[in-house]
Amino acid sequence: MTAPAGTVSGDGAASGQAPGGALGQAPGGASGQATAASSQAPAAARAASDVAAAGPPKVATIDWSDYQALIQLYSNYASAVDSNDWDLWPEFFTEDCVYRIVPRENDERGWPLATLGFDNRRMLLDRVYGIKETLFHDPYYQRHVVGAPVVRSVDANGIRAEANYAVFRTKLSEPSVVFNVGRYRDLVVRTEVGLKFRERVCVYDTELIPNSIIYPI
Repeated sequence: MTAPAGTVSGDGAASGQAPGGALGQAPGGASGQATAASSQAPAAARAASDVAAAGPPKVATIDWSDYQALIQLYSNYASAVDSNDWDLWPEFFTEDCVYRIVPRENDERGWPLATLGFDNRRMLLDRVYGIKETLFHDPYYQRHVVGAPVVRSVDANGIRAEANYAVFRTKLSEPSVVFNVGRYRDLVVRTEVGLKFRERVCVYDTELIPNSIIYPI
């Protein structure tokens, strides 16, 4: 029996006029906004054109038992990185893994620069040591909300899958806030102990990061 890959649904301030009415607007008013909007239009048009040229994303199917195992992998991963037990995190990856956190603009333009990038499991272990022992930061809790994985392809290299995610951050005595939103782009492989990530690329939508990213996404 086969199951279809899950589908995930993703996704004028009023300003006071200067004395003199419309003719007395300060720079950055309606005319300034129009200039900024016009300068952003070509970039937005290029991005829309690239998406249209790429066509609809591919969707593949796998056995229901394999899809259940994939869902369990995603769920266990989110639970682990929300638990603050950082020693669990590297266990989800193969020895030759790749883990990267990349802004969406860089990813869509094919730019290699990543906010965080690790090329094997040993580097993940180093990051865990840094979180626990050497990185000075204001501690916080995080909570992941992850969509159902969408299987893009299955071949000899493994399962290519994607899923939307949202991460909320909570500091002590402060309200919870949206910290990071984007999608996972993964290569999942079978091992003797079950499914693991060989590649996990976290593509986040915003160009801005509050302070820094300390914990795994």
